Amino acid sequence: MFHVEENMQKVKEILMVKEPQKLRMILNKLTWKILLLLCEKEMYPLEIAKKLEIHEQKVYYHIRKLVKAGAIKVVREEERKGATAKYYKPVSHAFGIELPNEYKTLKRFSLQSIEAKIQKFFEEFISEDGVFEGKIVVGSPIPHGPFKTSARDGHYASHLTFFLGQFTSLPEEFAIKLDVDVKAEKEEKNNLILVGGPGTNLLTQELNEHLPIKFNMKPSREGFLFGGLVSRKTFRTYNADTVGLIAKIVNPWNTDKRIIVLAGNKAVGTKACVLALTNFWKKTLKEYDGKATFAKVIQGFDLDGDGKVDSIEILE
Repeated sequence: MFHVEENMQKVKEILMVKEPQKLRMILNKLTWKILLLLCEKEMYPLEIAKKLEIHEQKVYYHIRKLVKAGAIKVVREEERKGATAKYYKPVSHAFGIELPNEYKTLKRFSLQSIEAKIQKFFEEFISEDGVFEGKIVVGSPIPHGPFKTSARDGHYASHLTFFLGQFTSLPEEFAIKLDVDVKAEKEEKNNLILVGGPGTNLLTQELNEHLPIKFNMKPSREGFLFGGLVSRKTFRTYNADTVGLIAKIVNPWNTDKRIIVLAGNKAVGTKACVLALTNFWKKTLKEYDGKATFAKVIQGFDLDGDGKVDSIEILE
């Protein structure tokens, strides 16, 4: 059973009761009082009898009915005054009746707490059945590419996937891939979410020239010189480690698909971009109008002084 309370998602497992006589055992007035007590904490019959101010034998009678109905179980035993006290608790905190109706396929899952704009931003990445369509690409953790770097920002993809799980479900195939694997398997033509800057993610590097705000990469005898983000609109350069880019563009290798880029000058900048799209998406997507191209320069800040980025500002 799914429930939303104060913008928090909560679930409760339901035990299905298929035999009417068992349900009748559970719904007896005194039996129900005992169940409610056991929901609060595990108890033994004498303890229940004292709490309800009734005879112990009455409690034993109803406990046996609840056990027979499969509603409660013994969770532990304890020696008390020369006797063994059995502690009981419910097997579930919810009971229901299942009628023989056919199951229906769930369509796209949408919460009231998740507004239309964030779902619109990921629209091309979600099928009609609510399944994630695309790949999340992170940099390889071993030295690779012209910079010979090891990615240290791939784990930020896990935070993103938890967020996406609020309004989409997992595909059958593994959704997260390393940049080197995507290139080897020629999956560039898919819907892609690229996590990591051009220094660590080969796909971000190849896509750089197509970005409305691009990373400054200059060739040299030693390889590439990396010089931060450069805006084509304002001509400003952003060199801080905590700065990154959020962009959504048409996939240049397949114009029917889309690419979302979450890339920082350094790993901490990538983290700021992930936070901007998960924790602070209302601010980040305030001006998003559904057009094919969207880009924002993000800077991360450590407001609580613990050495970790926990807030963001939009620089452009």
